[in-house]
Amino acid sequence: MSHGKIRSKSELEALKGSILQKRDPEKTVIAISVGTCGRARGAYEVLAAFKEEIEKRKLSDEVCLRETGCHGFCEMEPLIVIYPKGIFYQKLKPEDVPEIVSETIIKGNIVDRLLYLNPQTGERIICEEEVPFYKKQQRLIFGNNRKVDPAKLEDYIAIGGYFALAKALSIPSTEIIEEIKKSGLRGRGGGGFPTGVKWESCRNAEGEPKYVLCNADEGDPGAYMDRALLEGNPHSIIEGVIIGAYAIGSHQGFVYVRNEYPLALKNVGIAIEQAREYGFLGEDILGTGFDFDIIINRGGGAFVCGESTALMASMEGKIGEPRAKYIHTVESGLWEKPSNLNNVETWANVPLIIDKGADWYTKIGTKGSKGTKIFSLVGKVNNTGLVEVPMGITLREVVYEIGGGIPNGKRYKAVQTGGPSGGCIPESLLNLQVGFDELTKVGSMMGSGGMIVMDEETCMVDIARYFLSFLRGESCGKCVPCREGIKRMLEILTDITEGRGKDGDIELLEELSEVLRDASLCALGTTAPNPILSTIEYFRDEYEAHIEDKRCPAGVCKELIHYFISVEKCTGCDRCVGYCPEGAITGEKRKGNTYSIDQSKCIKCGVCRDVCKLGAVIIK
Repeated sequence: MSHGKIRSKSELEALKGSILQKRDPEKTVIAISVGTCGRARGAYEVLAAFKEEIEKRKLSDEVCLRETGCHGFCEMEPLIVIYPKGIFYQKLKPEDVPEIVSETIIKGNIVDRLLYLNPQTGERIICEEEVPFYKKQQRLIFGNNRKVDPAKLEDYIAIGGYFALAKALSIPSTEIIEEIKKSGLRGRGGGGFPTGVKWESCRNAEGEPKYVLCNADEGDPGAYMDRALLEGNPHSIIEGVIIGAYAIGSHQGFVYVRNEYPLALKNVGIAIEQAREYGFLGEDILGTGFDFDIIINRGGGAFVCGESTALMASMEGKIGEPRAKYIHTVESGLWEKPSNLNNVETWANVPLIIDKGADWYTKIGTKGSKGTKIFSLVGKVNNTGLVEVPMGITLREVVYEIGGGIPNGKRYKAVQTGGPSGGCIPESLLNLQVGFDELTKVGSMMGSGGMIVMDEETCMVDIARYFLSFLRGESCGKCVPCREGIKRMLEILTDITEGRGKDGDIELLEELSEVLRDASLCALGTTAPNPILSTIEYFRDEYEAHIEDKRCPAGVCKELIHYFISVEKCTGCDRCVGYCPEGAITGEKRKGNTYSIDQSKCIKCGVCRDVCKLGAVIIK
């Protein structure tokens, strides 16, 4: 759809009216999730099958096929929602498409086998909103992904896009900042700093030009919220950035995106070009005299470049290293000019607040944490995916009601929030409310929104070692506490998991952690001890078992475990024999349960335990 530049709010209203007038609200729309997660599970092949089937049956005038970003329920990809009825089909294959078209699209029948099956009730659920995964969510930001094709600006305008910008440009910029301050919006990238306060500081800082930046350098293991927003609804971020630029007095913005996000880069690039074409970017935006434009900057994939000063150094063509923050970036940031940096999700909240008002926004969440938060719920949980929940929801509700609990009847052990620098929260704290301050009090953090669930077969010492190994590899090495401290703590943890732990190791880890917290240059170092300190606090008995008894209670650390076959449980089926890669299991099939494992040959791969259906392979 080609269109000239929009010069006023009235022209924007006319355009929206024109778009809606051409759309029949009763027309069948098939919204198919083709974000990165969907494509990885075959969504693009399903999309191709729909295109072919619709063309073959000459249904192009009756059916609209909407290519959308991620809908959140990644566990059930590929998935579709058929509007206006909201029919939810999941785990689709290309061969399912002809039946969907013939039965549901043409005849109006439901294909039962493609509906979501509630594992608790055995009920087949037709409508998306009734699926337990979605029922407790409040998808204020992420929910629009299923309503728009990210490559079509008119889809965004049709749901009210850029009207918040028109409203913002009609009032004094200082009032915008006051509204953001009043809303209580805090940065969603990890720091949780009040957004309005940051904007005000940047606006009042001396020096021109001022820059606004969108941090899309998402590097936490298991976290992909920002990617999904950029892929599925890039205009919401762009609109937020423009509003922020107007409030601060900036005329140049940047979006710093990981180069490993090709689809996000593509869709943001398309969105920026469309915004320029329609007059939302460039000169004299909406006829107000305000000039502003955005440039995309590709990041090289360094985790530390998610930190504000390292990110800006990278943009300047320097090594991505942080600097001491006795001078804040809002005063001297990119090219030593006042610079305001917020992450993707923070910017996406801005149009919502301006459109509906701070009073409305403050009714959602807790006293210190307003609004909603998008989490990537992954790990040992039945329903993995992206969830948007109101601040104040409990961890129990997220893990058990939205996430569907722990697979295979296993027991919940911990959930780690906040990425590799977050803490591990035990079962005793499952009723903890999710909020910036609440998570910090128990030794974890909100971070960017990673939420990794662990079950009883997870070794907490090994988990601490894993995350510290990640942080060691991603540390820029500029400051001694981080460079040497993380290295030494990783050596101690490795010794503990490999049976070389000794008395005093736990206390030494705690001492080194305090040094890192007090002396590291940036948040990578100051928060690196969180996985260690939280696992020591809540799972100290596991550390002691590794050190004193040379035993891994979870059966994970290879140097501290041995596999045996239980005479009482083994039936002599010889299934384990066929799978053992080293031929370490001997015995006669169906003869007196005589199977045993030769410890000299066993490499502790665990395959025998995985394939045994009787639980006869045990760890000691």
